[in-house]
Amino acid sequence: MSFKLAAFGLAACLATAGCATKSAYISGQYVSPLQFQSYSCSQVTEEALRISERSALAFKVQNAKARNDAVAAGVAMALFWPAAFFVGGNDANASEVARLKGTMDALEAASIQKHCGLEFVRAPLPKSL
Repeated sequence: MSFKLAAFGLAACLATAGCATKSAYISGQYVSPLQFQSYSCSQVTEEALRISERSALAFKVQNAKARNDAVAAGVAMALFWPAAFFVGGNDANASEVARLKGTMDALEAASIQKHCGLEFVRAPLPKSL
């Protein structure tokens, strides 16, 4: 009995380890604010709006991947182990999310350095993992 419990625990760890990460838990990749040094405040604003729109789509895609991976991992653990092969994990979209977050951080730093007075609002982290 303890062997089955240990095997189930190991399978659960392996199945969930490969799951895609929700966008809220992906850290931003460093992007230097120096690339925005020559921008005016209005250009910083326009670029921030453009990156924000792209981020919304990338975050939506990443969260859908995380949700689908969680379902596949749950099915794999509970019913049908071959479903574990459908757990995709993080891919290029997760890298894009990290890059977009880093770009937004760099734009915020450029805005502060130029005294643009822009307010960058971040969504709060979800209460549950």
